[in-house]
Amino acid sequence: MPDLPGLPPATRAAAASIDSEKIRAHVRFLSLDLLEGRGPGTRGDQLAAEYIATQFALDGLEPAGDNQTYFQRVPLFAVHTLEDKTKFSFAPENGGQPVELQYGTDIVSKDQTGQGSAEIDAPIVFVGYGIHAPEYQWDDYAGVDLKGKVALVIVNEPPSEDEKFFKGKAMTYYGRWTYKYEEAARRGAVGVLIIHRTDLASYGWEVVRNSQAIEKSYLQGDPDATLRAAAWIQHDVAQKLLSAAGLGDLDEAIAKAGQRGFHAVELPVHLKGHVESRVRRYDSTNVVGRVAGAASGANAVLYSAHYDHLGIDPDAKGDNIYNGAADNGTGCGIILEMARAYAQSALKPPHDVYFASVTAEEQGLLGSQYLGMHPPVPAGQITLDLNYDMVLPIGTPRSVNLGGAERIDFWPTVQKVAKAFDLELLPDPTPGAGHYYRSDHFSLARVGIPAFSVDQGELFEGRDEAWGHAQYEDYVAHHYHQPSDQYRADWDFRGNAKLARFGFVLGWLASEQAKPVQWKAGDEFEAPRKKSEKSRE
Repeated sequence: MPDLPGLPPATRAAAASIDSEKIRAHVRFLSLDLLEGRGPGTRGDQLAAEYIATQFALDGLEPAGDNQTYFQRVPLFAVHTLEDKTKFSFAPENGGQPVELQYGTDIVSKDQTGQGSAEIDAPIVFVGYGIHAPEYQWDDYAGVDLKGKVALVIVNEPPSEDEKFFKGKAMTYYGRWTYKYEEAARRGAVGVLIIHRTDLASYGWEVVRNSQAIEKSYLQGDPDATLRAAAWIQHDVAQKLLSAAGLGDLDEAIAKAGQRGFHAVELPVHLKGHVESRVRRYDSTNVVGRVAGAASGANAVLYSAHYDHLGIDPDAKGDNIYNGAADNGTGCGIILEMARAYAQSALKPPHDVYFASVTAEEQGLLGSQYLGMHPPVPAGQITLDLNYDMVLPIGTPRSVNLGGAERIDFWPTVQKVAKAFDLELLPDPTPGAGHYYRSDHFSLARVGIPAFSVDQGELFEGRDEAWGHAQYEDYVAHHYHQPSDQYRADWDFRGNAKLARFGFVLGWLASEQAKPVQWKAGDEFEAPRKKSEKSRE
């Protein structure tokens, strides 16, 4: 445990008390077959939540959920599109022959409203990338009324080499497909057709098709999930649509849409559809505890990790339980042990510290989205969220990936602490993939809270980077989201403990700052941060 200037001896002792074997015990229990893969809304989900709440209680945390309990109810519903009963077509307004779309091959779609059926007959508007970004002086919706219409949008965002324009090669949230749905829904659209092109999406059509072939869960009452057709269409199908509308070559249209001067255009074509869905409503829970600080009301710190996994596959032969030991038993074990160390510290933290183990991450960050919408204290009072997700127990890391940490003014402190812990800070190896927007910290960032995940890199003590890279490749190929992600007695949890101590110190230092942590000027989350702080006043 490094001796950092300005860190009280009692704080250093509390961080040093973090025990790798206690983390191991949590991971082992949470990944037992008894918990049935921790699928949201199942018996195993309830067992996991009760276990986490019990650990919070044993360690002396105060309840910070609903009604003086550790539990925050998360109301959800799951939608499964009935493919054989769902039909879509492009219908020209001039009465020409409709273009029938084959579900799965040409189009995939979900009805976000949770209703059993929908009839759609609405004009299609090509809105380019479907982005409204005032900070980049970009508005694809200028002069367009989308109420009752269908937006045709391009996946990703305008190409850029300029760091000041959509962050150059790095993806912003504007490029994520989830943003396209949300923005169009806010404007009253009944549907969105996202044009798939492999190079822009960074994955093939089969990934889109397979992800839509299963249930998709939504938060009940989510104001940004109101589309009757949240859909993707194949590139070649989009070309047929543009040809029917007399707009020429699709790839040329995509290129023009990435340049200033683009204007949305309503096509003389309607999307017609009959959608049938099987809907299942259920509840899950976030588990939230609090360690009281020396002062309350501002500069609170939040630690988060999702506890859900994929549950049981009833159709699989052999082992059909998705135990999720690494993903994300490890993150839960880390925050449980950090919570114990905070609660049992001889010195109170400067301000309140919250620990949230959230549900339904694998369903689309839904538990953390609900937590962001209903935080334990107003978002403007939370100075930092540190998230842990899938920290492989394979040794002691000497490098970390902290994507997004460089976007906040706390970055110099992060750099100083990383150096003290002998952790090399690695840049995002694939900035265009938008990984920042795919983990639970993002749900807190979007309501303004400075947030990032603590992930280990590929350099470990006594090993070279090639070894670390091979371990990750093997895990992703053979265990990630598979029943074989099981607890192993030979796992080495010293690295989990090291990253827990690292996060403990970061959180303590953030809590004791005179001023709350802020996003750097011009960041896409600066505006929601300012809004959250104004609402606090």
